[in-house]
Amino acid sequence: MRVLITGVAGFVGKHLLNHLGATLPDAEFHGTVIAPTLPFTNTIAIHLHTVNLQDEHAMKTLIREICPDRIFHLAATAMVHRSFDTAWETLENNIRAQLNLTLACIAAEIAPRMLIVSSGEVYGAEQSPDVPTREDAPMRPANPYAVSKVAQDFLGLQYFLSHQLPIMRARPFNHLGPGQSTGFVAPDLSLQIARVEAGLQEPVITCGDLSAERDFTDVRDIVRAYALIAERGTAGEAYNIATGWTYPIRHVLNTLLSFSSEQIDVRSQTTRIHSSGVRRSWGDSTRLRQATGWQPTIPLNETLLDVLNDYRQRVQAELAGARAS
Repeated sequence: MRVLITGVAGFVGKHLLNHLGATLPDAEFHGTVIAPTLPFTNTIAIHLHTVNLQDEHAMKTLIREICPDRIFHLAATAMVHRSFDTAWETLENNIRAQLNLTLACIAAEIAPRMLIVSSGEVYGAEQSPDVPTREDAPMRPANPYAVSKVAQDFLGLQYFLSHQLPIMRARPFNHLGPGQSTGFVAPDLSLQIARVEAGLQEPVITCGDLSAERDFTDVRDIVRAYALIAERGTAGEAYNIATGWTYPIRHVLNTLLSFSSEQIDVRSQTTRIHSSGVRRSWGDSTRLRQATGWQPTIPLNETLLDVLNDYRQRVQAELAGARAS
């Protein structure tokens, strides 16, 4: 089996490669990257391809060369709040890349099982505060990133209907874990705590809105779901990936602070407060569980400790590099 992962060097892509390498030991792995140098250290053998997914000709050449049996399309611009400032870039990047990938499969006359990563953001601001959101809920995107994901989602459905391509759509809600970059709440808070512990900043951290509630899933559970959907999912179907539980951002902050022996003050900073219009976001993953048997296995406290330890290691590596120079 030949497996292609677009965006394999990203946060989720690295975890997905590790999971697939352990569960599909006989597979031949290919991944797209945007830089020619090896972007990560791993123990899984993989053929890396430097390619611009927005280049239709390059994508057709790549797909003809690989002829993948399974595709995980992860590559995308994923900053929700920044998408207001980069709306066209977000829309063009996310939509064009997926369209080129799909057209390349059609041109090569192949029909690999393809997983398109959409997002729980597609449901937007009108989610019910009382019950988790199901896949048949209306889409009311509240930011340009969410609009791009609606388009990706519907492109996947359209090419299933028009060309019978076995495309499945995953709608993951908030996910986090070791390796995630800053620009997201848990990494942003973890970096500040790690810097305080290392004596690089005063024992004060700043944060934004702590009242919003989110459904958090560990990235390692997310990639298990991706693999299961690609293997057992129904072509043309959409699957929420979520725990069905919500926690306020304040809980994330307090949990991270509880892992530190330092006394750290917290200050709210108005420039960090963003309004997406979504106060409580949570998903019903019944369809996924019934189709694949998936269940989340990693508790939030464990995930948050892993994120904090990841940033502790990054800060210590930064200090070691500074001393060496």
